Amino acid sequence: MKLIQRGLVVGMRRALFGGCLLAASAGTALAQQAGAAPAEPAPPADTGAVQATTLDRIMVTAQSREQELQDVPIALQVVDESLIRDLAAENIGDLDSFVPGLVVSDSQPTQASFRLRGISTGDFGIGTDPAVGVYVDGVYAGRGGGTVLPFLDVERVEVLKGPQGTLFGRNSAAGAVSIITKRPTDEVEGRVKLRLGNYDKRYLEGMFNTPAGDNAAFRLNALVNRSDGWLQDAATGKNLNGDDNWATRAAFRWDISDNTQALLSWDHEKLDQKSHPTIGIVPLPPAPGLPAFPVDTDAYLDPRDQPIYSDLVDNTEARNFDGVTLIVDHALEWGHLTSTSAWRDFDTVNRAEEDGTNRRYLYIDTANREENTSWYQEFKFSGGSGKLDWVAGASYYQEKAKQASEVNAFSDTVNTITITQDVWGPFGGLFAFADTLLAGAGVNASLLGHPWQEAYLNTLDSKAYAVFGDVIWHATDKLNLTFGLRYTRDEKDFTWYNARRTAPGFDAVLDQAEAAGLFEALGIPRGFLVFDIAFVDPISEANKGVTTRAGNAWSDFSPRFVIDYNPGEDTMLFASLAKGYKAGGFNTFARGASIDNEDVWNFETGIKRSLADEQLQFEASAYYYVYDNRQALRLDTTTSIPRYVTDTSDQTAWGIDFSLRWQPTRAVSVDFNTAWIDSTYKNYITPEGQDLEGQPTGEPLWSFATGVNYDLDLASNGGVRFSLRHSYRGSTRCNSGSGSQGNCGRYQAFSIGGEQNRTDLYVQWRSPADAWGVAVYANNLFDNQYVTGLNSYGTTVFGTTGAGISEPRFYGLELLHKF
Repeated sequence: MKLIQRGLVVGMRRALFGGCLLAASAGTALAQQAGAAPAEPAPPADTGAVQATTLDRIMVTAQSREQELQDVPIALQVVDESLIRDLAAENIGDLDSFVPGLVVSDSQPTQASFRLRGISTGDFGIGTDPAVGVYVDGVYAGRGGGTVLPFLDVERVEVLKGPQGTLFGRNSAAGAVSIITKRPTDEVEGRVKLRLGNYDKRYLEGMFNTPAGDNAAFRLNALVNRSDGWLQDAATGKNLNGDDNWATRAAFRWDISDNTQALLSWDHEKLDQKSHPTIGIVPLPPAPGLPAFPVDTDAYLDPRDQPIYSDLVDNTEARNFDGVTLIVDHALEWGHLTSTSAWRDFDTVNRAEEDGTNRRYLYIDTANREENTSWYQEFKFSGGSGKLDWVAGASYYQEKAKQASEVNAFSDTVNTITITQDVWGPFGGLFAFADTLLAGAGVNASLLGHPWQEAYLNTLDSKAYAVFGDVIWHATDKLNLTFGLRYTRDEKDFTWYNARRTAPGFDAVLDQAEAAGLFEALGIPRGFLVFDIAFVDPISEANKGVTTRAGNAWSDFSPRFVIDYNPGEDTMLFASLAKGYKAGGFNTFARGASIDNEDVWNFETGIKRSLADEQLQFEASAYYYVYDNRQALRLDTTTSIPRYVTDTSDQTAWGIDFSLRWQPTRAVSVDFNTAWIDSTYKNYITPEGQDLEGQPTGEPLWSFATGVNYDLDLASNGGVRFSLRHSYRGSTRCNSGSGSQGNCGRYQAFSIGGEQNRTDLYVQWRSPADAWGVAVYANNLFDNQYVTGLNSYGTTVFGTTGAGISEPRFYGLELLHKF
């Protein structure tokens, strides 16, 4: 409001490439803003210096109404297309390093997860939901398989920190990530971008916009993304984990009347690439030798220095995604009515190796296959008067999903397990010994070499109904009071089926043995050689071979209270109390399967201020939250065969966010943003019996992001933009239960969860009319790589352990043409 009343805000739009780049921030209301206007004349020569200017104003829709960022009393960060460009970002996962407090785990894009302010969900399938809601043009994106999609014509990304149960609804206990795309305009315009980089990177993106008559417009986007991958198999030389996807988006805007507008959009993506490999870190003797067992963690090798061996069967990570959205907005005398209708459908498969070797007798992989369809309908009313601004509405969401969670191995693998677990060790394994007996009985067949699969099969039919309202009361010229409330009801029907192992080739050999009378001669039943190795915890065993059905419903009221006070023209003080929640659901590894809602109560207070004639702004906030009933899936490694179990905990956290942005001259912008959080367990006893009360949850204490941008006007020769950005994330705070989960630990050869640094550089020349551009970029300029976690599924079974590492340096050349 204050900035709007000041009139024109020139900002860096006077520079050739436009835009004051506002850095990524952990603090409240940080933003990234860049313009794209052509260069304006340079200041008169007799000024003697480049003149300073004011910061650009930034408009957001975080409160379901258009407002200036400085007037929104929410911990909010806005990332616009300038930052996406400067970081050569291809999806939301490429931005999280520069958004302190946000972590996007997307090494497997079809099973991505989000963490915000230390809150996340330990994923255990379609029966539960994430704690961070992802929205595209106001439509809930659902679970991980449909959240990390390619950026296509994105205008901005709003990251709302803290519970957003009232404004966004279910599954935003930690916050919400709102992605807003561009709408068709009445101008004929287009662009083509080609990016070529190391690892044979080939990225081509195009956009074309045209009016369609006097009251309509059409916009089409498409991209193709290919690369060879930055890891290679040491035995075969084949590239691993490259990029291979293409996507398109079409949008049609129709101004039906002076008061009514409709926007219809369609999104499609096809991903078909190899899955992210795991790197073996256990020393191996020559084949057919076995690794040391039990595992000696002091002997772990640094995965950054190790060759990679992979024999993954059907190595693939794939997704087919389609989405259609219709938004109709109608202006009334008293406000607006907006209808949003959306359909989403995606199929995914991700098969990932767990052992990190190319030896069949140690082979094990896991696979996730999912089919998901969702429908969303929302009616939203908004209006205002001199004293009140209000939003109210109702929504309906339905999701239908099928999921298969598989463990794949070979009978050779199972034979190895019988050795390491002393089932039949003296004879080289149970199946190897049985082969000797088969040969003696004249059966020319082997029990080794056969595929072996075990799977959990789940289905979900979920419905969610909600009504909501949010009112801002302008009590005085300086004081605003906000009250919001949302009621949500979730209804879910869930089925799960724990299938017995499938091994057709193995069973065919057993048929031959039975026909030869081998079992009768030995006096043992055939079932002696028929058993499972995965999903054998007591709860799963009780449901073996049985389809189990369950249904439940949960209800929630999510309020929010906000007070903001403006003591001066350039200062706002605010305080808020808000609740967020994650819908209840089902976990097949929990007794009774049904799990309750997860709730977060968050208190926050802060200040936003502009100084030096709006050349400098800072935002600071402090918060405290209590997170009750967090449900997580945990790998229990205390048993000889590891099993997944569920556990429940309560968490609490104190945090401080601070951000500063400065526009000292027309050409230079600087930012610094930092976040500090102390997140601990309030109540938590692990399945192993460890009491972690008062211990850290793993969230680093401190992180920051900073950057400097310089736009040099070369007059008739165009201009140059220089962007240098650096991010830091502190060390993960381990607790006494971290080691068994492979997400935090200190070993002789490496550390998991150590501090991380990343520096990005972007330099671009653009022509005077902004029609052509050439840029060079480098992501992770200093080539820092980190160990991201351990794959310990086989550690207690037969001694193999794998590890994942972060991405290396990427660099390349970018060519851009606009018309």
